[in-house]
Amino acid sequence: MRTRRGFLATAGALTAGALAGCASTGGGGGSSTSNLTHVDVKKPVDVSTVSSMPTPVRGDPQSSVTVAVFEDYACPHCAHYATEIEPKVIENYTKPGKVRYEHHDFPIPVSKTWSWAAANAARAVQDAEGDDAFFSYTHTLFENQTSYVGRGSTGYDYLATVAQRLGADPTTVAKAAMGGKYDPVLKTDRQKGVTMGVKGTPTVFVNGSATKSYAYDTISAAIDAARSSS
Repeated sequence: MRTRRGFLATAGALTAGALAGCASTGGGGGSSTSNLTHVDVKKPVDVSTVSSMPTPVRGDPQSSVTVAVFEDYACPHCAHYATEIEPKVIENYTKPGKVRYEHHDFPIPVSKTWSWAAANAARAVQDAEGDDAFFSYTHTLFENQTSYVGRGSTGYDYLATVAQRLGADPTTVAKAAMGGKYDPVLKTDRQKGVTMGVKGTPTVFVNGSATKSYAYDTISAAIDAARSSS
């Protein structure tokens, strides 16, 4: 198993070499931390862990072409992908139903706290409100990454506030984030990524083959090739 430092070094090297300009501080334009829903969760958090959940999927679940993306919620390169690259993939391939698009969790972890906490919160939203809400929640988190990473208790308030806007119970989501309710699911996903050869985040696979970078043109070419051969 690679160390956290090894994963981080590899992620930085891959990204810097493959996609210029992605080594930003991440998180899009940021989000105000005012007017947040305050959640008062007693510690230690008592939660019953969940051992399995379906993979979050959008697009055509039956498509012959599967795009699988492994991400870490605290990774600034993942924030860049989610805000700058993924929307083009969604618009051109997912919405028209040309691909099955899967999210996979791969907490390196970039942050020992937030790589896991944000992923747990997102799975809590999926559990309560379904895949559409999950993807909306995930996009919002990546778009506003600096509103929770490194924010202490305010970060949990942010995770809860965004969940509440999507119809999920904020306290339930905050407890999942703090208590690691979905850690077994995340660890299984992470191990799947290790087995597939993930060395950094984000890593994009098209029908099981990793793309050379996460640049849109690279992903698009791989999808087009897979569609033409299927």
